[in-house]
Amino acid sequence: MALPFGRSLCLCRWGAKRLGVAAVDARRGVSFKLEEKTAHSSLALFKGDTGVKYGMVGLEPTKLALNVERFREWAVVLADTAITSGRHYWEVTVKRSQQFRIGVTDVDISRDSCIGVDDRSWVFIYAQRKWHTMLANEKAPIEGIGQPEKVGLLLEYEAQKLSLVDVSRVAVVHTLQTDFRGPVVPAFALWDGELLTHSGLEVPEGL
Repeated sequence: MALPFGRSLCLCRWGAKRLGVAAVDARRGVSFKLEEKTAHSSLALFKGDTGVKYGMVGLEPTKLALNVERFREWAVVLADTAITSGRHYWEVTVKRSQQFRIGVTDVDISRDSCIGVDDRSWVFIYAQRKWHTMLANEKAPIEGIGQPEKVGLLLEYEAQKLSLVDVSRVAVVHTLQTDFRGPVVPAFALWDGELLTHSGLEVPEGL
């Protein structure tokens, strides 16, 4: 679902304010935290807003401040820093989660949607002990990687690529061809356990 122009413009400006962070030291890549005001009510942030955990009950929506940037239907949270250029690498530690999604999305993704459902987000999903890519609600299987403790993501903006990296082998497992048209942000969704992000990393040699 597309957002009204006014809100889309507002969110693009929200992303643009943070673009300098991603461009200051492209060698080290983007450094980000998770943006609490985007987090669904079932999610809680921890470790200085670099980690997210799922709660089956979660917070009472009525106790959360009204916020148009918060995801309302799906357990999604976005990073606080948008990317418009360069090569960037970050890692995600997986703790007790058997169902999650990691990737990037346009900054103005509908807050009633989930990452991977539309054609403006590009994600890798882990569910039922298997990996898949997901774009526009279409899934495709990924081979060559098992249940992870930590995985990496490599974003190459100008090359229009997002890659899933096996951290143990420092090797690309699968690459998604993207269609970036503006600012994108790291995005996460989960339905159990915890995810801990590690950003501001240099792109490993050989990638």
